[in-house]
Amino acid sequence: MAAAAGGRLAAAVSNAGGLGLIGGAYCDRDWVVAELDVAGDAPIGCGFITWALDRSPEVLDLVLERQPRAVMLSFGNPRPFAARIRAAGVPLICQVNSRVDTLTALEAGADIVVAQGAEAGGHGEHRRSTFTLVAEIADLLASQSPQTILCAAGGIADGRGLAAALMLGADGVLVGTRFWATSEATVPAGLHHAAIAAAGDSTTLSKSLDIARGLAWPDQFSCRVLHNRFTEEWDGREPKLRAAGAVVGEEWKRAFLAGDAEGSNTIVGEAVAFISDILPAAVVIDRMVQDAARALRTAADYLPSP
Repeated sequence: MAAAAGGRLAAAVSNAGGLGLIGGAYCDRDWVVAELDVAGDAPIGCGFITWALDRSPEVLDLVLERQPRAVMLSFGNPRPFAARIRAAGVPLICQVNSRVDTLTALEAGADIVVAQGAEAGGHGEHRRSTFTLVAEIADLLASQSPQTILCAAGGIADGRGLAAALMLGADGVLVGTRFWATSEATVPAGLHHAAIAAAGDSTTLSKSLDIARGLAWPDQFSCRVLHNRFTEEWDGREPKLRAAGAVVGEEWKRAFLAGDAEGSNTIVGEAVAFISDILPAAVVIDRMVQDAARALRTAADYLPSP
């Protein structure tokens, strides 16, 4: 949710009963400060890409001074930062893509583990599906760390997904794509329009946008985006893209800011299939909770009477 999840979206989610997270991502100090200011006194947290935080650790201290409700670390080893987060009295959320990641998160003292399946938009290892990963991690936590909260992520955009996650053993969910498609998200209108028109089959895994932007993502991670002219031109031609240097990157940036969904990338997951409109975050939360409750009640009707 880098850039898309600014202070306005984070505050809207928290004020509606969730925990909104500012997408601190690549640790742009000025951007993080500005978005924390936008969020004001709302009870929000902040998330970071851990390998980027390795290069700019001072941004973590800046966030901790604001006493966030939580700090989330993804895509890297959380252990070097865990003690500082714990000393500040701030809960630690660790996003994981595998059982091995989960064990590392527990060693770091994570209060909350987010099991992210391959259906998710944006970056991930994209090896495990949400359905099996969440259930496996639920069993692992039950046996080794029952006090640790588990959230499911990846392909969850409505009440059915929330209900399914609870049945798999999760305590809650982390939602990306559905909040990306809200009126408070910092997303160009053209990209929102592209998402509304898309189906789950429209997504693809790509590394081209990171190469174009000069972002040194570790090799095991790719990014789920909508298939478009940019991915058609550059996926599978990564060496040529690297040789093109900053020229393509500047073209990508201009296209992104203009909302050009063919010249840049729409970073969403397979749950894009469930998005038909751009709604306020509070409406998304209310509908998701109500629909989940309805789904669980309907499922209960199938159970035999005691």
